[in-house]
Amino acid sequence: MSLADELLADLEDQDQDDHNMELFGEGSTQEVPQKTMVVPMEEDIKISSIREIAKLHDSERLQYIMRQIDDYSKRPRKSEDIVGPVEADPEYQLIVEANNIAVDIDSEIAIIHRFSRDKYSKRFPELESLVVSPLEYVMTVKELGNDLDKAKNNEALQQILTQATIMVVSVTASTTQGQLLSEEEKESICEACDMAMELNNFKLKIYEYVESRMAFIAPNLSIIVGASTAAKVMGVAGGLTKLSKMAACNVLILGAQKKTLSGFSQVSMLPHTGFIYYSEIVQDTPPDMRQKAARLVAAKCTLAARVDACH
Repeated sequence: MSLADELLADLEDQDQDDHNMELFGEGSTQEVPQKTMVVPMEEDIKISSIREIAKLHDSERLQYIMRQIDDYSKRPRKSEDIVGPVEADPEYQLIVEANNIAVDIDSEIAIIHRFSRDKYSKRFPELESLVVSPLEYVMTVKELGNDLDKAKNNEALQQILTQATIMVVSVTASTTQGQLLSEEEKESICEACDMAMELNNFKLKIYEYVESRMAFIAPNLSIIVGASTAAKVMGVAGGLTKLSKMAACNVLILGAQKKTLSGFSQVSMLPHTGFIYYSEIVQDTPPDMRQKAARLVAAKCTLAARVDACH
């Protein structure tokens, strides 16, 4: 700051002091009101229960959709039952809404994973780098709890993790510097893990219902790539009509994932590989022809979606 700038700043401060003296008087002891920023203390932002941040599990929206799925699952229907636009059918609206809430369930499980990771890092801080998948992490935390010796020869963990991962977890658990959890901390972590597993069960039930209805909603698309892949593609696209309006090159990359690899990892991610690439019809072709086959299948899926949208 130059000398001229410092003089201007001093003059502005003097003008402000004079203005304050005019307002409150020269001998007044009343302070000038100032804007204060309230910084929350650590105790204020500390979350003790997962239900304070994860609201989807107990929401009326999720409960309503699950009740509707139970109701419609008991009604056998045929494609001839649809009269008019497919979007006007109430079950189609349920399928679209079920696909949307399945995405919200994944986001909610990610929130629960962060909560469990932050809480359980007191007991076993190395676990988050050993078990990366959110669902596998919360299931492992639920199984281990305070007793890390359970990692050895545990049949329940063998259903969750690979044998190599279990061996690394058990060796790391024997040398960890973590501290024992209190009873309240353990209960809050178990509550979060139970909520994540229940949400995952809801998601599996939603996918099972949507797949069972794909032959009714989109029969041609289901015949080409299978009901499971058709449900995933339609869910990511945002519905059958939106899928029918997409270009084949965009349908090809629906479901593509980005992976950030580092270190000595040998895992490679193929470009432009989404749900279509990993469908059965493409995987049955020779490896050197799969990219071309995926492009052809994506083009046929676009045509099939347009036919299904118009019955």
